[in-house]
Order: sequence, then structure tokens, then C-alpha cells
Amino acid sequence: MDFTATEIMTVAASRLLRDDTVCFVGIGLPSTAANLARLTHAPDVVLIYESGPIGAKPTVLPLSIGDGELALTADTVVSTPEIFRYWLQGGRIDVGFLGAAQVDRFANINTTVIGAYDSPKVRLPGAGGAPEIASQAKEVFIVLKQSTKAFVGKLPFITSAGYLDGGDARERAGIPGKGPTAVITDLGIMTPDPVTRELTLTSVHPGVTVDQVREATGWDLKVSPDLKTTAAPEPQELAALRDLQARTAKAHGQSGGGEG
Repeated sequence: MDFTATEIMTVAASRLLRDDTVCFVGIGLPSTAANLARLTHAPDVVLIYESGPIGAKPTVLPLSIGDGELALTADTVVSTPEIFRYWLQGGRIDVGFLGAAQVDRFANINTTVIGAYDSPKVRLPGAGGAPEIASQAKEVFIVLKQSTKAFVGKLPFITSAGYLDGGDARERAGIPGKGPTAVITDLGIMTPDPVTRELTLTSVHPGVTVDQVREATGWDLKVSPDLKTTAAPEPQELAALRDLQARTAKAHGQSGGGEG
């Protein structure tokens, strides 16, 4: 195949983002996928970042939410409190696009610690705005690479709520957003069961087997009876992605492509 696992993951994630939607974007893989969507099938998507840019159209991928490229290319820039109070809590965000260090079977996210909170094995970057995005956006996409270290049976810490312990737990907790509707990895795509809310494998990427996905999952992964194969990236999708990464690498003085 003439594409990598990371490329099919990024393309598959970007395809989920519809045109004319308002998307609150996380840095890293979510930003790569969201900007790929903007450069291909969703030119009128409105990308919002935590630092205040609205309608950002970066020519290269940002290094952080404070990257000046976001403000320079945005339609406008507002304060962070306005982003959260007016846009997010006001119900104006259609999609939250998030990454994660770990997720569990109910799409809860951990970006805080690995191990005991008071004495962790690994101290992760932390929450940022993800808990608010996960709870307030109308729906959430999560994108990350798949392994048993990332897809765990029980999270050591829940940073951002998915469906908590499943079923109607999210609604009972009073969390307003719909929650995660897709988890996209380098192996396939998972969506929540409509009743139990447990993540179910609904699509495998080209060349990937169900056994490979199960081996990279830290619980007994359920598989849809209507399992599909993800459509391979189109030449124009790959060209746009690789061009974006090449520009990013050149701008940031890197020798290879950027993340995603």
C-alpha cells in the first residue's frame, strides 16, 4: 500500500468532519486531521482553538495552541474565557476533536497520570480544555494510535468524560454533550454501542485484521456484525496531507514530516 498507518488514520478522521461545522480542535493528530478536512472536502469548516482563534486557517500545523500561526490566519481572535463561555458552554461547538494518552471501553480519556495519582509512573500533560470540550461539544471525535498501553480496561484517572461506566451514566451525571461518536486509530474505527455505550469496532483499515485490533486492545473488544473496511486514501487526500506536513517540517526546521 502506498500510504502509512498514520496517514490512513489521519485521512479517516478528517473524513468525519463535515463542511460548515464549528470544530474545537486539539493540538497534534486532531489538528492535522481537522486541517486536512479544511484543505479537502470541508473548506468552510470553522476551526476554533483554545487560545482564542476563530476560523483559523493555518498554512502549517501549529506547535501549540499559542502558535502565532493560528492568530495570524484566523477570522478573529477572542479571549479564552469567551471561547469557553460563549462558544463552548453556549452550545455553539458542533464537534470537539481530541487526542488522548489513554481511553477505556466507554471512551473516557486519560491525559493526567499513569499509575497512582499521588505517585505516578508517568506524569502526562494534563487536562487543558479537554474536559470541557468532551462534556460541552455536541459530539466528540477521538484520534490516537492503538496499543494495549493506550486502550486499557480501566483508566488510572479519568481526565475527560466519555460515557463514564456506560449506559445512561453520562446523562444521569448531567453532562450535556452527546459524547464521543467515533474513536479513530491507526488500525480502525470504533463507535459506541447505542445502548451500552461500549466501543465497538465498526471498520478496519485496509490490510488490518480483526485479530490485530483485538491484540492491541486492553479489553475484550466487541466487533460489529456489519464490519466494514475503511476506504483507502484518495490521491488528492494523500497529496494534501503530505504537502501540509512538508510545509510544517520546513517551517519548524524538522528533517521529516510533522505529527499525523
